[in-house]
Amino acid sequence: MNKIVIIVISLVAVGVLAYSLQGGESEEDYTERILKERENIRNFLRGSGESPFAPDSISFKELNYYEPNLAYRVNARLDRIDDHKLLTLPTSDGKDEKYIRYGYATFNINGQSQKLLVLQPFEQQQPPMLFVAFADATSGEETYGGGRYLNVEMPSRTGQKSLELDFNLAYNPYCAYNPTFSCPLPPRENVLEVPIPVGEKNFGD
Repeated sequence: MNKIVIIVISLVAVGVLAYSLQGGESEEDYTERILKERENIRNFLRGSGESPFAPDSISFKELNYYEPNLAYRVNARLDRIDDHKLLTLPTSDGKDEKYIRYGYATFNINGQSQKLLVLQPFEQQQPPMLFVAFADATSGEETYGGGRYLNVEMPSRTGQKSLELDFNLAYNPYCAYNPTFSCPLPPRENVLEVPIPVGEKNFGD
């Protein structure tokens, strides 16, 4: 699964870097960037040998997304976890996968305070990124029942107290497309009761 996350990170990181170099962007530019990143992911899944659609028995179908919504790009307060204890997440095929507990991100969605556990992959990645697996009130209905993933840029400064969480970039694990893949499930504290109606929807609907 770590290899899968690295692939998606590399696709999204280009857009994140472009945004940081611009120093900000208009709503129109933001929407254009999100749509471009989605197209990059589609092209990768259509043509790469690393794609879950590579086996002959799995055919590619169009991915489904909500419309981009800037209200779901939030600036969260970061409370770091100093002990860096390992967390073992169960996966969709009954195996386990290890992560480092990095911190908690607290933010507001529609006036309600929410908190997510932010993880650091146990294996070193380039570029270094943080990882959030979450479920919400859309899971099992409009979005994949096993939850979705979000890659988060690693803080560039020691002592940084905030993180940007852009739920428009939430994506499905590979097992949403192909059940032979092993995908970590969200930790219990990352099951939100509120809907997050942005990012990727159910596959094949």
